[in-house]
Amino acid sequence: MAVRLQASDVVDTPMTMKDSLNQWFCTGVGGDERPVVYDIDEVCPALRRLEANYCTIRDEMMPLLAHRTDLPRYHEIDPGRIHISNESEGQSSWRVHMLYAMGAKPKENREKCPKLCKMLDETPDLFQAFFSILEPHKSVPPHEGPYAGYLRYHLPLIVPTDKPPKMRVLDHWHTWKEGEGVLFCDHYEHEVVNNSDQIRVVLIVDVFRPMPFVRNLVNRFITRTRLRRRYGQRIANGQQPNL
Repeated sequence: MAVRLQASDVVDTPMTMKDSLNQWFCTGVGGDERPVVYDIDEVCPALRRLEANYCTIRDEMMPLLAHRTDLPRYHEIDPGRIHISNESEGQSSWRVHMLYAMGAKPKENREKCPKLCKMLDETPDLFQAFFSILEPHKSVPPHEGPYAGYLRYHLPLIVPTDKPPKMRVLDHWHTWKEGEGVLFCDHYEHEVVNNSDQIRVVLIVDVFRPMPFVRNLVNRFITRTRLRRRYGQRIANGQQPNL
């Protein structure tokens, strides 16, 4: 069974309230002047351990590719994001393999990557983790992350040598290099331009965004109660998320 989840539409309240919460989080960390790319060693140095074990992580991921059509497409785990993931029949897909979701640990998925999951469990401030698989010529149009309470880390595991795909975050362009991580603000507009004939695989790890004391408490409370209950725990029990 493929475990299907993604942290989108994360607060089951009216959109205006979710926007207000995101705005409140952002104003506490610089608003529109907050960084685009963050210093990994300052925010979460434990992520460097993933880079140091890049080969081990890649080896555990590789068998998944042989059966990647069995993995859920992004919009199948998150219908609210269909505008960035959907494709016409027969076209390339954006597929995911979930490993950690706001406290939930999908057992069947994690059994395929035990060494990585051990490292994830030892990573402080973990919010979410999954493999992100872009098939050839699958681009991702401009969009913003749905929730401002986390920062997103990419560890590239497979990067095409043919026309390497690029990611734009606000006005910053980034080309992935295998084994070299990058930490950025997912709540800024970003996109992926992919014209390659090869597959691209990235380990995505979301960590709690550093924020002032009260905002930090609110963020963690929402994640560990509402988000875990309505998303993470339902998926861990083999159910569809309550979107």
